[in-house]
Amino acid sequence: MTDTATQIQDMIDANDVVLYMKGTKEMPQCGFSSRVAGVLNFMGVDFTDINVLADDAIRQGIKDFSDWPTVPQLYVKGEFVGGCDIITEMTLSGELDQLFDDKGVGYSKEAADKIREANA
Repeated sequence: MTDTATQIQDMIDANDVVLYMKGTKEMPQCGFSSRVAGVLNFMGVDFTDINVLADDAIRQGIKDFSDWPTVPQLYVKGEFVGGCDIITEMTLSGELDQLFDDKGVGYSKEAADKIREANA
């Protein structure tokens, strides 16, 4: 494993929920990253944000690591979940709630329901 891949794996192993994104959870730098961070923030999920714009090696390395061509990328308990479209679909279908329940990740069920109600 390369140094970058090792760094990525260590971050995923050390944190229950990790979002590789453009910008930060407080200040996303693209619409897709903003959408995923917004969902996680609204649902009260405690997550670690990694700004890929701050490190070119990580920016390319995360794409190689996951074999997924785009950012953002969400990892839950070591498992790659997906990017913006997948997270959006999972949120609206309730699959993200189920994943958090199955993995023991804390979140607000009420907030998740509000997202679905607003998008019904």
